[in-house]
Amino acid sequence: MESCVQILSREFNKNETHVQNVVSLIDEGYTIPFIARYRKEMHGTMDDTVLRDLSDRLTYLRNLAERREEVKKAIAAQDKLTPELEKQIEEAKTLAEVEDIYRPYKQKRRTRATIAKEKGLEPLALVLLEQKKDLPPLETLAEAYVDAEKGVASVEEALAGASDIIAEIVSDNAEIRRRLRENIAKGAKVGSEAAKEEDSVYSLYYKFEQPLSKMQGHQILAINRGEKEGLLKVSLEVERDLALGVVTQAVVKPGSRATEFVRAAAADAYDRLILPSMERETRGTMTDAACEGAIHNFAINLKPLLMQPPVKGHVTMGLDPGYRNGCKVAVVSATGKVLDTAVVYPTFGERQKNEAIAALEALVKKHHVEHIAIGNGTASRETEQMTCELIAKTPGVSYMIVSEAGASVYSASKLAAEEFPQYDVNLRSAVSIARRLQDPLAELVKIDPKAIGVGQYQHDMPQKRLSETLEGVVEDCVNAVGVDVNTASPSLLKQVAGLNETLAKNIVAYREENGAFISRKQLLKVPKMGPKAFEQCAGFLRVPESKNVLDHTGVHPESYAAAEKLLSLCGYSLADVAAGRIADLNERVKQFGESKAAQECGVGLPTLRDVVKELTKPGRDPRDELPKPVLRTDVLDIKDIVPGMILTGTVRNVIDFGAFVDIGVHQDGLVHISEIANRFVKHPSEAVKIGDVVKVLVLGVDPVKKRISLSIKQAAEKQN
Repeated sequence: MESCVQILSREFNKNETHVQNVVSLIDEGYTIPFIARYRKEMHGTMDDTVLRDLSDRLTYLRNLAERREEVKKAIAAQDKLTPELEKQIEEAKTLAEVEDIYRPYKQKRRTRATIAKEKGLEPLALVLLEQKKDLPPLETLAEAYVDAEKGVASVEEALAGASDIIAEIVSDNAEIRRRLRENIAKGAKVGSEAAKEEDSVYSLYYKFEQPLSKMQGHQILAINRGEKEGLLKVSLEVERDLALGVVTQAVVKPGSRATEFVRAAAADAYDRLILPSMERETRGTMTDAACEGAIHNFAINLKPLLMQPPVKGHVTMGLDPGYRNGCKVAVVSATGKVLDTAVVYPTFGERQKNEAIAALEALVKKHHVEHIAIGNGTASRETEQMTCELIAKTPGVSYMIVSEAGASVYSASKLAAEEFPQYDVNLRSAVSIARRLQDPLAELVKIDPKAIGVGQYQHDMPQKRLSETLEGVVEDCVNAVGVDVNTASPSLLKQVAGLNETLAKNIVAYREENGAFISRKQLLKVPKMGPKAFEQCAGFLRVPESKNVLDHTGVHPESYAAAEKLLSLCGYSLADVAAGRIADLNERVKQFGESKAAQECGVGLPTLRDVVKELTKPGRDPRDELPKPVLRTDVLDIKDIVPGMILTGTVRNVIDFGAFVDIGVHQDGLVHISEIANRFVKHPSEAVKIGDVVKVLVLGVDPVKKRISLSIKQAAEKQN
């Protein structure tokens, strides 16, 4: 039998030794970001996504192995574990298969079959199920089991009880269930119809039918929610004759007096026991698959959102739009410090709007504001219009619409109250919006990833699984960028590999008490910072104030000696790194020979290449290499948009059937999956991701429904 490592090696097409190393590292408590970044030689440079998938699969396989042992013990306790049965359990590839095998041996609630067994009718059922050629008449067989004291008053009752027992035996047959499962997966159809005659968002599914094999994840989740809200009736349509053929073929033997009796019992088993059970199972399985797909899609969207390029080094004004409570204003410095706050009322009338513009103009001039971040919620459209009028009076200022998803969650949180006790909830939200433009990652880590709003049906997902996946994405992003240990909040620090909430708070407390950290090694003085935690977190924490330039790079302290040796081999020093005088380091390493240099330095090639990259750009931020966000100075109205226009926009969300693009109008336009690329794409995420700056052609505009149809494909064709 294959081991977990062998299975993982085969499924992921990875070297068995590399997989074994990954499993060992996970078991030793190392985090995925650390393994991905600093143990490349051990796993053959797998990326963090593959490593997380491998870790998830490892957990499933171990749970499967554990369940196999539990089932074997449970059956053995009944003295029913045969060598054949044990082999069958060991060869089961899924938890569903294990449960199918275990089904006949499970302690059952009281059923028609168990009642019949209590009446002593099991021997009769087994004789009939055997269907011998020389069987006497069924009534003759049944007469021996008529016993009023046991509750069997007649031959008919005896045969009915025997039928119930046979039906349960058939229903518990693992092979029948396996074959039916395959047939349902290939040939079943999902149907839905209106439960109530009323217009709703589910009208598309009021007369809906689709083969199960072709159902999309978003369709499954939509009909599930519609059913839950009482607006849809959902059914799974299975071809009965075909399914019955599978059942009867497995248990019916021709040429016996009991043949038709067993055939009828098998049909009863299918209609009464198997079909309802398989329907529940199939609905559950397809929902699980849809949820897994939606969670995967959420994770795909979240990563580029977190990794959006920061707009660094600029004083920024955050505007949290609103009607009744006005527009909340916060001005933050280039480092994110709150400089000023205000509330203006641009929607109360022309006079109030002009007063608002005047107040904002004063703040812009006072603090030298360069960028304005506008939340995309209620009254965003009016606030954007006001901002454009403001920019006309203050040249050099630009603005960007920022997703405020989760901002209200953050502003009302305990964390926000601790961070800004002097401000009310609304002003905290404005601060968050401003900081999202300056550094999306640092701000968004303060919010529950589920509240960020870049997926579908997130509230219908298994919340534990969703949280685990999204937190993994956040962790990978934070560690890919690196964290300044002297400015980072506890929220950001706790996402660093090896750190938890306690250690994150201890780092901040130590910093506040002792001043800025001046070396990575100083982190070992932080309470509860043990060698293992330091080993994992050190490479991801940056110390710009350190005299050692390596402390401001992604080079791990364990590789400092190797880095210095490499510099020496190439005729450089750490002083040259600090002064930015090693532009041709890469060329010198290649001249010397990468493999020879790695050997001389005592590291593997992947580590050597990482060290070279980090030395060339100390303190580099990988997000700086991405396209900058689109900042605007004027506003478009939906009535200004006409078909045929080519506009520049930013991808805001990617879902199963397309992508939403911000084109500078309050309403994002939809690029349907068919209009994304000049090639077939199974999912829009294959072609676009959140944050991508794209050219789009306007296909159609519906001002009433506030819908804009766009095409990336046709925009590219027109420009070529």
